[in-house]
Amino acid sequence: MKNIVVVGSQWGDEGKGKIVDWLSEQADIVIRFQGGHNAGHTLVIDGVTYKLRLLPSGIVRKNKISIIGNGVVVDPWALLEEIEEIKLKGVDVNIDNFIISEAANLILPFHREMDEIREDAAGKSKIGTTRRGIGPAYEDKVGRRSIRVMDLRSEKNLDQRLESVLVHHNAIRKGLGKKIFKKEQLKSDLLKIAPKILQFSQPVWLKIDNFKKQKKKILFEGAQGILLDVDHGTYPYVTSSNTVASSAATGTGCGPNSINYVLGITKAYTTRVGEGPFPTELTNSVGELLGTRGKEFGTVTSRKRRCGWFDGVLVRQTIKISGINGIALTKLDVLDELDEIKMCIEYELHGEKIDYFPAAVDDQLNIKPIYKTFAGWKTPTNKIKNINDLPENAKKYIFAIEDFIESKISSISTSPERDDTILVENPFEI
Repeated sequence: MKNIVVVGSQWGDEGKGKIVDWLSEQADIVIRFQGGHNAGHTLVIDGVTYKLRLLPSGIVRKNKISIIGNGVVVDPWALLEEIEEIKLKGVDVNIDNFIISEAANLILPFHREMDEIREDAAGKSKIGTTRRGIGPAYEDKVGRRSIRVMDLRSEKNLDQRLESVLVHHNAIRKGLGKKIFKKEQLKSDLLKIAPKILQFSQPVWLKIDNFKKQKKKILFEGAQGILLDVDHGTYPYVTSSNTVASSAATGTGCGPNSINYVLGITKAYTTRVGEGPFPTELTNSVGELLGTRGKEFGTVTSRKRRCGWFDGVLVRQTIKISGINGIALTKLDVLDELDEIKMCIEYELHGEKIDYFPAAVDDQLNIKPIYKTFAGWKTPTNKIKNINDLPENAKKYIFAIEDFIESKISSISTSPERDDTILVENPFEI
């Protein structure tokens, strides 16, 4: 038995969907453990594109069980909509292949509105959220006033829980001059969809314990990237959950000894969506080329991603923070047309050189990257499936990354297609 956690080692959008899909074919169980429908995965299978937001990537594979863990915040209406969308593409979602943790917290309409209100009011200080209510929902969870999946079972209990959460939110809404939410209408809306959600509800921690006894292979699927972690990311320009690998344990209800291997998905350059520090960002024609060739637009929001050179200092740091055993290097083919390629190997801050990414946002915004330059290979790498067939300059770049970040490269992706992957080692077989 081998259980694997997949996390993004940058700011998300590293191409986790393709790698998770490839691994899910070998896994028995695929579990989402944090985030919400603010992060999307794009899968391309036999020419069909699937854009998933809440559903784990394993849902598109037959004979796999997909689970949403307690660490995920769930918009029940968005989930039901996504289930219907994927059913239209021939994917069956039923009580045998899909489970939601009874302890998962719900995103409700006032969470989405509060997200929008705050972003609009912040002006230049906005975080750059997806405006889907993720942050406010996590706030209610920590504030112990959240509505959870299990609360949908009892109208009496739901009434009490709504009373508690609306006292908080309506007080804020009144102060902002916004219309208050009516408890009865919201309760009615939730009770209407409750049976559709509750049919999938189970104690996930118990299911995982049984799967472990049965020697099932479990794939823990992270959303976003480590640099968006609420503790270890570019705070306050972060998400509202912990995106590091250890979250797989708390976000599903299993101990850290359930994790055997951590795979970090790493783009061959760097991108970021939304506001916040980005030391290697390119606002010139090279940045535009990376964005165009890499089709750098958000799966969920369609927002254009900011693009820049590979930041080795950042990735080396996230590898240590998240306990990454190996990385899957993605989108190498996007660099094919460049004359030269740069990698950040150090920073300069106030005239001094530093070899780590500082925690203070002011320092993060003021650091200057120091680069090592590599000659480009100027030849297509897409469809290549053997590392020995790569251009020499591409191999030099890859090996330089591996040496600098102090982690093994386990695979190299050369196109969005699942089969266009150079496999160095299979995490499930180590």
